[in-house]
Amino acid sequence: MLPSPEGRNPRPRIKLAVVGGGSTYTPELIDGFARLRDVLPLEELVLIDPAMDRLKMVGGLARRIFAKQGHPGRISWTDDLDAGIDGADAVLLQLRIGGQAARNQDETWPLECGCVGQETTGAGGLAKALRTVPVVLDIAERVRRRNPDAWIVDFTNPVGIVTRALLTHGHKAVGLCNVAIGFQRKFAKLLGVSPGQVELEHVGLNHLTWERSVRVGGEDVLPTLLAEHGDAIADDLRMPRPLLEHLGVVPSYYLRYYYQHDAVVRELRTKPSRAAEVAAIEQQLLAMYGDPALDEKPELLSRRGGAFYSEAAVALTSSLLGTTGDVQIVNALNNGTLPFLPDDAVIEVPATVDATGATPLPVRPLEPLYAGLVANVTAYEHLALEAALKGGRDRVFSALLSHPLIGQIDYADRLTDELIAHNREHLTWA
Repeated sequence: MLPSPEGRNPRPRIKLAVVGGGSTYTPELIDGFARLRDVLPLEELVLIDPAMDRLKMVGGLARRIFAKQGHPGRISWTDDLDAGIDGADAVLLQLRIGGQAARNQDETWPLECGCVGQETTGAGGLAKALRTVPVVLDIAERVRRRNPDAWIVDFTNPVGIVTRALLTHGHKAVGLCNVAIGFQRKFAKLLGVSPGQVELEHVGLNHLTWERSVRVGGEDVLPTLLAEHGDAIADDLRMPRPLLEHLGVVPSYYLRYYYQHDAVVRELRTKPSRAAEVAAIEQQLLAMYGDPALDEKPELLSRRGGAFYSEAAVALTSSLLGTTGDVQIVNALNNGTLPFLPDDAVIEVPATVDATGATPLPVRPLEPLYAGLVANVTAYEHLALEAALKGGRDRVFSALLSHPLIGQIDYADRLTDELIAHNREHLTWA
């Protein structure tokens, strides 16, 4: 599960394109590429972004990181998507349509209606999906025309909906999130073992998952983890320890929006949005990136989010371009894995990953407490994708009405109008 690089066979050098390469996340990715070059032997890396000013700063730092760590690969950058993806073996998507300004809206206007404001969950998550899906599908189609054998690795939120859009349109794609690898690394540290020894029974949908077992050497040590480190885990999740003891599993941080919705709304109303915090961090990071003396990712980047993103991206891309058959936690088509969901639902579970794609491993029957919520959110994601693909106020309203964090006519009606008003410039049908 989320294997360490040791023991992998070298592969032919490859070209990778990163769409959204001007993101302040990118140096985290670059650092991983440099450290794990034996796992993913990049010959060429192209950063693609319409913001050329940011690209120059991020790209310059990327080159210096490669040089410091002795990576022989070439790094270039461009605002020409077609030129950048040409000849790429894999294309990694890390987009934020509308930038932090749009995210700030996603996190604020739902609060005015008494609903959680978050960029991947609830009404804000739907807004992001509506902005993002058409753009991602256009990029994917251009990739398919130029490089029909290239893989698309999607790190763009909401990952589940975006990946479902890609797969249902026939693209070679796998979705990736850093929640699972984050848990693996944290649990390994608490247990005093290497991350490669920790195997997670991670199941659910993107940003709606539970760790049902944590195995080391074939033994489930989750009960020990909860007994000995329950306070630390609960504090990290910002959930009460008695809840974890009652569940007997570790929910992802995002379950807090469901299990403690009203408390979270009250909390979010009292402080600046996460988008505002991130925007301030980004300004500091960009100033650092522009310093020609900087040749490593700065510590401040850890506050930006995306921990261990690079390790997960390297492992996944390496497996898709090889034949190792590693087991990794990814977003892939259900295809009967969870029998109560449609085959074309996208789930986040351990899967065998190789040059043919990601094939989910069998999953134990999901307990009703989790299955009910998974089924509900899957139905919402289906309606959200319909709204993103076809547009229309009625489809937006249906998606919001179906969401378990909304589900009331008055809320859905008002949120529909707010969503359209705040995103009109990104919605061709509005």
